[in-house]
Amino acid sequence: METIIKKADGNNIDPEVLMQAGDIIKKGGLVAFPTETVYGLGADALNPLASSKIYAAKGRPSDNPLIVHIYRTEDLYKIAENISEDALKLAEEFWPGPLTMIFHKKAIVPYETTGGLDTVAVRMPSDKIAMEFIKAAGGFIAAPSANLSGRPSPTSAAHVIEDMNGRIDMIIDGGIPVIGLESTIVDMTERVPMILRPGYVNGEMIKEVLGRVSYDPAVFCENEVVGKAGLKPKAPGMRYRHYAPKGELVIVRGDRETVTAYIKKGIKNALKEGSRVGVITAEENSKVYSDATVLLDIGSRNREDVIARRLYSVLRECDEKCIDYIYSEDFDTPRMGQAIMNRLIKAAGHNIIEV
Repeated sequence: METIIKKADGNNIDPEVLMQAGDIIKKGGLVAFPTETVYGLGADALNPLASSKIYAAKGRPSDNPLIVHIYRTEDLYKIAENISEDALKLAEEFWPGPLTMIFHKKAIVPYETTGGLDTVAVRMPSDKIAMEFIKAAGGFIAAPSANLSGRPSPTSAAHVIEDMNGRIDMIIDGGIPVIGLESTIVDMTERVPMILRPGYVNGEMIKEVLGRVSYDPAVFCENEVVGKAGLKPKAPGMRYRHYAPKGELVIVRGDRETVTAYIKKGIKNALKEGSRVGVITAEENSKVYSDATVLLDIGSRNREDVIARRLYSVLRECDEKCIDYIYSEDFDTPRMGQAIMNRLIKAAGHNIIEV
């Protein structure tokens, strides 16, 4: 398959690009498109065959549900049931934006889109290109991230091209997403709304609107830990490793001096073995690891938005530079720390060393 690649400017969107993309969707094809979080791989959410193509293109397990993207709140009523006052409050506060809510689905939504579940995940992105694309494509776009399953999510068109060129019909290049981490997922079918995946919209922000919120206990656990603790993740996607580089990634936690000493020793040992070693570090500590094969400066700890936006690019850079062993500092920052560490812990397969 030859993949069409078109650039789009959110401030001056070419209607012909959107018309072409919309036609592809209406014919059952696949289009990668930018959002404010990461790039999505879109198909007609109401077409079971189209949704099935997403799983095939990504190599994604078929029980991992897709998120349905809409461009206006009233369309929620066409695909979801039992929409609560709490859900409407969250929609009013955070839509359009990086928040996904889970509802009981209507029959119009095929099980191919929901991973066989009777619930549907829905969000309304704030990215202008995404909104206009959804509108041009008919209003209901099923879209996970536009990467091969298990790889770091794409935060540039180049990442999408690397994974999806020749696998899908079209890629819309809309530049770099402003957030860089996937949306927060909140299950609205629970008595108390439950966060299944942390994101830019954090628990405190939701609690300010609703006065209450809960977390799936498995949110910060990887497969082995979940099993040992007797936890069953509510979100099927939590059963799978995500965002992982090819090299062995370990997160080192503790006070700054002890972490630095441990990583420096690890660098020395890895180099003795003839391995390539990389260090994911904050800007403030970057000069300490000058012996590393590759230094991956993720940004200042005072700019957690930059850390979030750079995370997936840094993980992909590890593969580009053929790093065998990767050490990462902990980035448990005040507002987005839960989301950043959730992704990093899953990328490491819960390989964490406390020092």
